[in-house]
Amino acid sequence: MDGFWYILHIYSGHEKKVKLNLEQRARALGLDEEVRQVVVPIKEVVEIKNGKKRTFERPSYPGYLLVQTAHELRADAEHEASQQSWHLIQDTPSVMDIIAPLTEQEVQHILDLSTDEEKKPAPPMVEHAIGDKVRVIDGPFKEFPAEINGIDEDRQRLHLTISILGRSTPIELDHFQVEKI
Repeated sequence: MDGFWYILHIYSGHEKKVKLNLEQRARALGLDEEVRQVVVPIKEVVEIKNGKKRTFERPSYPGYLLVQTAHELRADAEHEASQQSWHLIQDTPSVMDIIAPLTEQEVQHILDLSTDEEKKPAPPMVEHAIGDKVRVIDGPFKEFPAEINGIDEDRQRLHLTISILGRSTPIELDHFQVEKI
């Protein structure tokens, strides 16, 4: 990771747009060798809404961006490329400030934290056991009593039996769709 790393303060929610804009402006001005990398640390988030599981990416540090440059950034620098890089970054829309230089260890730590969050195992399932009596709290069988027949820990799903019109009916639900009675 040769070069100098900086953390930029930008408008929150504009991370991807600023990254793209910085890269395009650097290419257009012939400074793509000077502005080597623009990084938005991203984490994967799983959200459960109305019983539906949705996965999407979110910035690990909203409102901040990492930039690697070939030279130290200073507006008053003797090196013309350094001045041009500084002005390129400072004049990019939605960039509020170049906050501080970072060491390679700090950058690596930030990037490792982002990838570690992605590698974290799924949250453990609520303690359920085969034979437990539960009530369905979400989905088409809401408010139905059920009994747990099996547990799929990998998929975090429960195999249940509910009684519909006097007949035992097997169903499979996510663990968050039931609660213990």
